[in-house]
Order: sequence, then structure tokens, then C-alpha cells
Amino acid sequence: MKKKLISVVVPVYRNEGTLYKTYISLISVLRELLSRYAYEIIFINDGSDDNSLNELLKIKKVDRNVTVIDFVRNFGQQSAILAGFQHAKGNLLIHISADLQDPPDLITKMIEKWNKGYKVVACARIDREDDFISKITSKIFYSLIKVAVPKMPAGGFDYFLVDNEVYKRVLSFDERNSFIQGDLLWLGYEPYFIKYKRLKRVIGKSQWNFTKKIKYFIDGFINTSYLPIRIMSFIGVMTSFLGFIYALVVLFARLFNDIPFQGYAPIMIVLLIASGLIMMMLGVIGEYLWRIYDEIRKRPQYLIKKLYL
Repeated sequence: MKKKLISVVVPVYRNEGTLYKTYISLISVLRELLSRYAYEIIFINDGSDDNSLNELLKIKKVDRNVTVIDFVRNFGQQSAILAGFQHAKGNLLIHISADLQDPPDLITKMIEKWNKGYKVVACARIDREDDFISKITSKIFYSLIKVAVPKMPAGGFDYFLVDNEVYKRVLSFDERNSFIQGDLLWLGYEPYFIKYKRLKRVIGKSQWNFTKKIKYFIDGFINTSYLPIRIMSFIGVMTSFLGFIYALVVLFARLFNDIPFQGYAPIMIVLLIASGLIMMMLGVIGEYLWRIYDEIRKRPQYLIKKLYL
């Protein structure tokens, strides 16, 4: 009987210090499963400017089941995951980070749930050993994302297993600004969430900066929900209503020879608030227009410099 294939996808960006340890941690779990499964590990070097590629090639030399995809430049984690999806051959696929914050030991439990019929198994963070600011911003971020994607766990997830049917469906979307976690939940497959505490980063520094977090949030919010447009409509209606109420207040004040608000200050406040709301709405419309333009251009989601099979 032919063994089922496990594809492990690992995006890499400036992770030279953790790569070998990540590989050893993965292989120690995968080798326990060799009686029933074969495996492949796909590392995607997302334009790292450190020694990550050389470290990956060293691993490749000792394990023929390792594939290394080297990008021309940095395209982002979502593009790296999609590259892994496109090159995977497995009956099931596991995505894990290269920073040793996600314990590979959970792979066995994830596969158990897959064997029970779950096509999407995600490891949901219930806590994380990060600094206070990172914890707070992450909590706010995922609380907002949960409004757009109700099935999203409170702490979000990056560590997941999907059936080959699922990741092939995600590839069929062909979107330029992907939010894969949202796509997996949008497909409609019943997910199974394994709760865990994310470990503290021991080696290196997180490359997940504020700019990347903002883009990730915008992609997640806009790609999975019409809520921003509805919020704009609601704000427009409420602003018009408040303007009408204020007009009535001024009218009645004039009838009784009273001035409700003296000076230019009230006018300036109203103008500044109204201008701010208009600029915010234009910004939301601009995000939608940019995504439409980006889709029309049909530029590749990533470019491969070299593929090491």
C-alpha cells in the first residue's frame, strides 16, 4: 500500500539562526510517522538578505526530501505560503513558521484529526510569550478581524494542516492580496482548532513589523468582508442625521433670538470632523480601487530565482 504524503511548508525570512533547529525538530516528529507516511519539506526563502539560503542548502544536501524555493526578492509571508501550496504534492499539507515558536509536536495530533475527517485543522493561540505591546496589538488586531471572519479564533492562527482538496481550492482563487487564513475559513469546511501557547522567540528578531501587520489587517478585513463599505454608508447616514438635527437646533434658536454656539470654533470643529470622515472614506475606497487595479495587472504573486529540487 502506497504511503500518504505529508507536505510541510516553511516560509523563511532572515531565519538563519533557527533553520537547522527547526529542521531537526520537524524531522524528529516526521520520522516517527514514517511507517505510515512519506514526507516532503518545502522551504521558501522569501528574499532573505542573511545566510538563510546557505543554511537551507546545507539541509538540502543531507535530506533528499527537502525542496528549497528561492525568491528573487521579499514578497511576503502570504506569497511564500502560496508558493508552498503550488509546489506541494502531499495528501495533506502543514504550514509552520521557521522561528521555533510553534511546537512541531502538535503535528501528530493534527494528523489524528485529519484522519478523523477534518480537512482544516488549525492551532489556535490562546496565549503568547511576547512583550506586552505585541500582546495588546495582536489582541486588538484579531478582535477586529473576527468581526469580518466570525470563525477566526481570538488569538488567530498561522500553524495549520489542510487537506489537498482544500489547498487546491485556495490556489484556484488566484488573488493578488491574499489572506489565506480567512480563505481557509471562508471555504466552508468545518475547522478543528487545537489550542496552544505560542513560545517565546529565543533566536533572532521578529520581522513582522508594524507596516506588515497593517497590510495583513487591511487584506484580512477588505478581502473577506463588505463591512468597510457598510460602515461608510452608516457613517454617511448618521452624519446626515446629525446635520439635520443641528439644522433644526439652529432654526429654533433663530426663532427665539438665541445663538446656540458663538464664534468660529463650532464651525471649525464640524468642518474638521467632516473632512476627516471624507478622507477616511476616500482611503477605504482607494484600498478597494488599488486591489481592483492590482488584480487587473495580473502581476505574478512571486518570482522564483532558483528552485532546488
